[in-house]
Amino acid sequence: MKIGVIDVGGGLRDSYGAGILDWCMDNGIKFDYCIGVSAGAGNLCSYLSGQRGRNYVFYTDYDLREESMSLRNYVKTRNFVDLDYGYGTLSNTGGEYPLDFEALMANPAEFKIVATDAFSGKPRYFDKTDMNQDDYGAVKASSCVPAANRPYYVNGAGYYDGGMSDPIPLEKCFEDGCDKVVIILTRPYDFVRDPKKDRTIVAVMNSEFPKAAEALRRRALIYNTELWLAKQYEAKGKVLIIAPDDIGGMKTLTRDPEMIKKLYHKGYEDAEAIEAFIEA
Repeated sequence: MKIGVIDVGGGLRDSYGAGILDWCMDNGIKFDYCIGVSAGAGNLCSYLSGQRGRNYVFYTDYDLREESMSLRNYVKTRNFVDLDYGYGTLSNTGGEYPLDFEALMANPAEFKIVATDAFSGKPRYFDKTDMNQDDYGAVKASSCVPAANRPYYVNGAGYYDGGMSDPIPLEKCFEDGCDKVVIILTRPYDFVRDPKKDRTIVAVMNSEFPKAAEALRRRALIYNTELWLAKQYEAKGKVLIIAPDDIGGMKTLTRDPEMIKKLYHKGYEDAEAIEAFIEA
């Protein structure tokens, strides 16, 4: 039985996923296949490296710093989120909380990271072979929020957030041989994405990155369709969807320390459903 987990990301809302993965570490839950989108990729790095609590420090401290996210960053570089700060300065050797890269690579679980090609609009699935010590470009690419950031370049190719092209990569899990999959959402179970919310950003991106803009235009349809598919598999016992019952109005880049902590603890509590699902 090959068990997979998807962490769909969602910026600071994904403290919820951090709580779930910490519970998994506390209870010896090991997945055979891990795939992360955006912040979910960062969460899974710490999970696979066995660094329990590392994600919590990022969400409740590092991500709230001006160096991480600020208008100052945007004015200087046209990037509201400094991806090199979170997945470079802080995470590299000698940083405040280095990623244990050797432990991550030694973990036998497969690891995939979803990003969106800025020029084709199609998903790119990075894996461990695309990562090196102190070189976490794949995670940065997956976390590159449209409008808030310019594309992040890896080996000469520009990328945006993986959630634009494959927000809930369940079909990828099954293509790669998973038998059962746990899906970590960061919006309520019955949330339906509204395409109208992306229209302004689509218009801004369209002249320079038309294919990426088209992917963003279709994001709501893809998300809603993939969630519908996940629920069909859930009814068959092949998927477990874990989702917060309330996100307190949190958006991707909402820096609300109390809600971030609340979502983390919600995730930790909700994760208890995983054990029965895996054993069934």
